[in-house]
Amino acid sequence: MRHLLLALPFVWLPLIAQAHDHAHEHAEHGSLGAHEHGVANLNIALDGKQLEVQLESPAMNLIGFEHAARSEADKAQLENARRELEKPLTLFALSSNNCRNTRIELHSPLFYEGVHEHHHSHGHDDEHSEIHAHYQFECTNELKQLSLAELFKRFPATEKVQVQLIGPAGQQGLILTPSQPRLSF
Repeated sequence: MRHLLLALPFVWLPLIAQAHDHAHEHAEHGSLGAHEHGVANLNIALDGKQLEVQLESPAMNLIGFEHAARSEADKAQLENARRELEKPLTLFALSSNNCRNTRIELHSPLFYEGVHEHHHSHGHDDEHSEIHAHYQFECTNELKQLSLAELFKRFPATEKVQVQLIGPAGQQGLILTPSQPRLSF
């Protein structure tokens, strides 16, 4: 798995460079446009029975806003999204029921207190927050499919997920939607 994971930065480098160029273009025009509401990115690496998944999404897709939680309703919505993201075996239905989650990392400035000051101290616009989730799974059986149907159901503002996959069939890119939520390895 390590050799496959070491290759991921090189696979994603063109995508990162494209996103950086896109963000730079928008920054020159006075707005941050590094992400698109309704669209999330999913990077997947499968090596035998080990699976690594990285989800990157505008906070708008997952919690309905991108600013620091101001009201009790905002705080409840943020906490609800965090709880859902902490259940990856539910969000990513794997064809093997014999998988266990070995790692969960959630990152977003919205999860931390003082986010408003943190963003402004670095010169970022707090209206363009993202949520990043990183998961690792170990399975006892070979994986054949992954479904995002539950992710689309629990986060209905997510309209499509752009997937970059490295697996037994090589590297591929695809788009998953609520009407087509499955990918095969």
